[in-house]
Amino acid sequence: MAARRHPQSAFSTTSTFASLGVPDALVRALATNGITTAFPIQAATLPDSLAGRDVLGRGRTGSGKTYAFLLPLFTRLAVPGKRRGGRPRALVLAPTRELASQIAASAAPLADALSLKVHTVFGGVGAGAQIANLRLGTDLLIACPGRLEELCAQGHVNLDSVEITVLDEADHMADLGFLPTVRRLLDRTPRTGQRLLFSATLDAGVDVLVRRYLTKPVTHSVDTAQSPVSTMDHHVLHVLPGDRLPVLVDLVAAPGRTIVFTRTKQGAKRLTRQLNAHRVPAVELHGNLAQNARTRNLAAFSDGTATTLVATDIAARGIHVDEISRVIHADPPLEHKAYLHRSGRTARAGAAGTVVTLMTDAQVADVRDLTRKAGVSPTITRLAPGHPLLAQLAPGERTYSGVPEQAPPQRRPDRVRPARQPRSARESRPTREVAEPAANTRSGRNAGQARPAPTAARGAAAFSASSRIGNRRGGR
Repeated sequence: MAARRHPQSAFSTTSTFASLGVPDALVRALATNGITTAFPIQAATLPDSLAGRDVLGRGRTGSGKTYAFLLPLFTRLAVPGKRRGGRPRALVLAPTRELASQIAASAAPLADALSLKVHTVFGGVGAGAQIANLRLGTDLLIACPGRLEELCAQGHVNLDSVEITVLDEADHMADLGFLPTVRRLLDRTPRTGQRLLFSATLDAGVDVLVRRYLTKPVTHSVDTAQSPVSTMDHHVLHVLPGDRLPVLVDLVAAPGRTIVFTRTKQGAKRLTRQLNAHRVPAVELHGNLAQNARTRNLAAFSDGTATTLVATDIAARGIHVDEISRVIHADPPLEHKAYLHRSGRTARAGAAGTVVTLMTDAQVADVRDLTRKAGVSPTITRLAPGHPLLAQLAPGERTYSGVPEQAPPQRRPDRVRPARQPRSARESRPTREVAEPAANTRSGRNAGQARPAPTAARGAAAFSASSRIGNRRGGR
């Protein structure tokens, strides 16, 4: 059934949450965290979602979708209900564990205001603690599809009591191939429950979910992924391959937080080492890291211990860190949606930000096609290290060493030689008798031919050779 649509951007950006019908307890919790005015996506969707209707909200990343679904969710949970082990009353599905953790962090003050329990379920960590939390009972479960389906199959979770279900970043779940799992999970929830779906785009896979699982949904398209952000500046720096790293180091060494995107995990790891060698505090974020390492690195970036985060596209969705000054595409992405989602880490919620793409001669055609499909018109500049534009894009005093930090040379340990005996002792040492060997065809000696007695020179040479072999084996 076709969804009812509201005119795009038809809502005031000065609406208060109280005027939109949000309960007082939640309004106070938001105010405590400095949130008093609704963003357009929130002002557009809250009247319908608070009224219990199914809603399809479309908006670019960073537009404020998280509170747009958390507020109606907690409003519904505020009605007293029995908390039962393994049976959550509300469910939020997210494509990545980082996004699930971010949603949980945003939900925590709202849940505390209503004395509700929130738990997360995702892969990459042991399931024991997650199962224990579920047994104690949870009101809101925030989960990644894969781990949740495993726990449902094992009997640790039952979704038959879910009153409201939210799909966040539905288009990203489609890109990751999660839609079959999402459909199986939605089939486990009551058909009569409320469902909210938020997505940056409405691809074919997402449209299938809308038609199958949402009942008479109201669609609000406040903006699209291609909507221009007035506070975001796009630049393409045309550099020689050998100038790529020096230009990048110059940009990230300026004050402020920077996210640098690479195309591969190994590229992120290698670039992080190179930046740290130039004394730029950087951490990495990619799929090869264990969950505790990913959490630790993201925390270091959030608290300012590290000013640069080098990441693959795993961080292009759902990672919200305040005051990110720059996004740098060290490797231009393969398709325009990835460019938009990467760039959306800066200039969020009205803040200013700069997006820089490094481009070599071999990438000119690809980058031109990429930006055209993304709907942006970047400023293209051919430059080399030391160009004045670098100071304009990343103003401030640099805090790095232009020369990579070299590890101090390690002194090779002295070789320990046996103590030399006095000549008199050597001359008085008895000569070892050598038995006459039997015939040995392998050694090439004839039967009855005696093995020559070892001489001092021969023994010294043998010791030297064995020492060299020992150093080669043990010194690496």
